[in-house]
Parts: sequence; C-alpha cells; structure tokens
Amino acid sequence: MSALTAKAVVYNRVPRVTADFWLIKLMAVTMGETAADYLNVQMGLGLTATSLIMSAILAVALVWQFAQKRYVPAAYWLSVVLISIVGTLITDNLVDNFHVPLMDTTIAFSIALALTFMLWFQTERTLSIHSIFTGRREAFYWLTILFTFALGTAAGDLVAEKFALGYLATGVLFGMIIISLAIGYSFLGLDPILAFWLVYILTRPLGASFGDLMSQPAQYGGLAFGTIITSVLFLAAIVTIVAFMSVLHEGEELAAIDGDDKVAKAGRRQRLTVAEEEL
Repeated sequence: MSALTAKAVVYNRVPRVTADFWLIKLMAVTMGETAADYLNVQMGLGLTATSLIMSAILAVALVWQFAQKRYVPAAYWLSVVLISIVGTLITDNLVDNFHVPLMDTTIAFSIALALTFMLWFQTERTLSIHSIFTGRREAFYWLTILFTFALGTAAGDLVAEKFALGYLATGVLFGMIIISLAIGYSFLGLDPILAFWLVYILTRPLGASFGDLMSQPAQYGGLAFGTIITSVLFLAAIVTIVAFMSVLHEGEELAAIDGDDKVAKAGRRQRLTVAEEEL
C-alpha cells in the first residue's frame, strides 16, 4: 500500500475509459455536428463567424480545463463538445471556403495527427492516456483530440460523398469498423493505444452520421427532427451523464507514473483510502 500511496497523490486529468466515456463521447460529437450546422446555417452566422466565436469559447473552456489538477467531468466534457464543434468547422472551412478536396484534407490531417503522436512520444516517451498529469502532456492530448475531430469529419464526409451511402448506412459502416477494432483489442492483441485513438477518430463520423440522420429533412434521407431539437436532446443527455459522473466520481483514476498503469487502474476504494491518508 505504501508504493500506491506515494504515487496516488497525482491524479490523471482525463477520464478513465469506460462505457460511459464512449457513450458521452459519441453524443458529444453528434451534438457537435448538429450545433455547428445550426450556428452556421439556421442562425446565418456563416462558417467564418461561427468558427471565430466557437474557437474563442473553446479557448475559455480549455483555460478552465487546464486549471484542474484532476479529472473534473464538467470542465472536461465541455471542452470535448466545443472541440468537436471547432474540429468540424476547421474541416468545413478548408473544404467550403478554401476549396481543398476532401481527399487532400483527409491526408493532411492524417499526417498532422501522426506528427503530433511522434512529437508527443519523443518529448514524453509515452502516449499513455493514463499518464496525463502535466500541462505539456495535456496540451499534446488536446491537440491530438482536435486533429482526430478534424480528420474524422474529413474522412466521414469523404466516405459519404464518394460512396453516397446515406446517413444510416454510413453510420452502420463506421459502427462495424469500430466493433472489429474492439474485437481486435479484446481477443487479438491489438495495441491498446492504437485501438483507442482509431476508435476515437471513427466515433466522429459515426456520431455525425446519426446526427445528420436525426436532424436532416426527409427528402435528404433524414428523420427531420431539425438541428435545434437534435442538439437539445443530446445536450440534455450529456448534462445528465456528466452530473452522474460528478456525483459518483465516475471516471477518476490515479495517474500512471513511469508506465505504472496498475496505479492508474486502482479501484475507487483504494482512491478513497489514499484521499483519507492525504487529509
């Protein structure tokens, strides 16, 4: 217990990966898609104004997030929702305003993501999401997430336009790929870091497909709920789950230091014991 106690004073600043994590992440990206469409089209702000406004709000949210020394659900998930919107808008700006082809955009963000991982590893000697306990590591983490949203948007739009599968079929396609990755991780020894980030990228087009399915008019293959109703529904679900996480401290974990993931996976009873000893 002494070794655990010595390291337990450092908490991870990002959540433990659980079923709740993936559920709220999927809803966050779905809301990001519909909210971006609402601000850009329905409110008539346009891509440029919407991008500037949302980027400024994201900057404020990230200041709040970086001020935390452990995982705080409200700060973390607000940042995820906003960065999903900004990541979508970055790709939309490149394609619609600067007329960059989706194939080129997808390749560019793939390269940017790979370079981010390389620099992250060269600097920190780890890519573990269980060891985000310094400002520099968290900066790499959020930059990576931004590129995953931008890449997911570009790849999803590329598949949707090239194969013209429709919203439901596109969602099912990406869902099947995610399931295959989960099987590879669970039974075939797929590297956990690679599996996590691949699924993180693919949940963006998966969520966007179902967001469009719910919000778009029937003549375009949607269910015609509209962007406002769809965004409000998912926002309400996100707030409910975040409140649940906050009350039960769901997703908290101790930081893995020097690759000691056993410390990060300490149970809640162990964390409570450590907290009592700190007092």
